[in-house]
Amino acid sequence: MARTIDEIYLSILQEKSLHPELDGLNSTSKVSVFNLWAYITAVVMWTLENMFDLHKKEVDDKIATLKPHNARWYREMALNFQYGHALNPESGLYDNTGLTAQQIEQSKIVKQAAVTEIKGNLRIKVVTELNGDFVPLDANQLPAFTEYMGLRKDAGVRITADSLPHDMLKLELDIWYNPLVLKSDGSRIDGADQQPILKAIKSYLKSLPFNGEFANTRLLESLKAVDGVIFPVIKTSQAKYGLLPYTQIDEKYIPDAGHLRVSEPELKINYREYV
Repeated sequence: MARTIDEIYLSILQEKSLHPELDGLNSTSKVSVFNLWAYITAVVMWTLENMFDLHKKEVDDKIATLKPHNARWYREMALNFQYGHALNPESGLYDNTGLTAQQIEQSKIVKQAAVTEIKGNLRIKVVTELNGDFVPLDANQLPAFTEYMGLRKDAGVRITADSLPHDMLKLELDIWYNPLVLKSDGSRIDGADQQPILKAIKSYLKSLPFNGEFANTRLLESLKAVDGVIFPVIKTSQAKYGLLPYTQIDEKYIPDAGHLRVSEPELKINYREYV
């Protein structure tokens, strides 16, 4: 790990003190010739050490992503999918000759990916993004992605590619509130926010990493942070995916689609004045 400039500068001064022949270089002025050169040398060494750190990180990342039969490698391949571009039949890679960095980035429609192994089969969950929200790949994009992963995978590896609508969350909450801050409908008395509780719930869900774990306890922590909320209570917490019925969440839940959302019809909030 790179040292700070001051640490390097002090080490130069300490090394100088070990050499009696340099005792004449004893000026305390920061603009003395020796001190200026010592500081310049420290800056150069600091820059070099940072470059070494960066190089090491790049090498470590490349080794981690190039390793075959590795979930991280397959995730990286999924994120590198370029919609509308063909793979080079000889190299099995994209030939981006003549394309700008912006054009390449725009063709990478997969914005999040997760890889799990189920009974020897790799399941790859992917989504794209629209207006800041995760959405499934469309009927043209998903077959192209599936074909791409089939060409890039290692021989003998079975892959299932999924891109699904978000799982649904159903909540019933008791919100004990401070009547000096919030009204009986949950809006702020000062008019600054009409739905602070709903915003806190959606903000928590959006903060979850793709294919990340939802937890009732962490949701409660987010609700406690809302100004005017004395304490929140989760009376019901349920989730479902696809056409299946809602099931109770026993503290934690990983969405089948990789992402989780709540709609207002599935959210019941009982506001209770704390007195």
